[in-house]
Amino acid sequence: MSSQEKPVLAHDPLAQARALMAGGDLEAAGQLLVQARDVPETRLQAHNLIEQSFPALSYGQWMGCPCEISQADDIYRFFAAHPSSLNPIRDYLADGWRTMAELVLLLEQAGHPLLHTRSFLEFASGHGRFTRHLVKALGAERVVVSDVVADSVDFARVAFGVEGFVSAAVPEDVRWDKQHDVVFVLSLFSHLPASTWSRWLRRIYDMVTPGGVLVFTTHGEAAVRKQDVSLDADGYFFTPSSESTAIDAQEYGTTFTSEAYVRARIAEHLPGARLRQFSPQHFWHHQDAFVVERP
Repeated sequence: MSSQEKPVLAHDPLAQARALMAGGDLEAAGQLLVQARDVPETRLQAHNLIEQSFPALSYGQWMGCPCEISQADDIYRFFAAHPSSLNPIRDYLADGWRTMAELVLLLEQAGHPLLHTRSFLEFASGHGRFTRHLVKALGAERVVVSDVVADSVDFARVAFGVEGFVSAAVPEDVRWDKQHDVVFVLSLFSHLPASTWSRWLRRIYDMVTPGGVLVFTTHGEAAVRKQDVSLDADGYFFTPSSESTAIDAQEYGTTFTSEAYVRARIAEHLPGARLRQFSPQHFWHHQDAFVVERP
């Protein structure tokens, strides 16, 4: 190594760690990767290298689940850019576990304990913020994921060993005939335009087995007050803007709905369905949760 190369590597622990890994010096490489994980520009690359090759230094070692994070994960990017997040990786992984805790409580209240679930579909699953924790609880063989972004489904298949299928922009174009004891849809109905809101409700409900439940969330009255938006006469508001960089904003913006609006759509489009549980501000302390049982 020339004297000109040393300063560059000294300021690039990720590159130096890779060089050490190639040379077989894993102990020194691991120490440098930990340093690179603290640098915003190299944080996620270093994290994934640690998860793949250095279990003693990994989050997966103490969380007990796969902890690699996709480079394309919009939710991780949200944490990485948020001013309150001092450790985006830890915050991202912990937030997935929080969702697990919130779902467990909700399903217990609704009389459908999670661990009794034989088949679970996570619809609009993203890149696995929650999926990794679900697989720890149920095992990959009981979990199916779906998302309109094909890369996220591919990532989940490889990283978590689950079955998955790519969704569609149009509800009627979704090709999936299986049904599931629990279909969980976290923060999709909080993003849909009026033209597809009820159509997605019907299509996703079709994937619930008789006796099973559809669990979905909305931006309800607390979110309406916090964001100071005005609902229309039906109790609905949509704006073409969201955190997603992969989906057209006209198809996936930000939606606010009243409890009455959601109850009316359930009654109108899901004949015979029973609303087993309504829990305001249940997920992330600002999204309302609905548990609908299929007879």
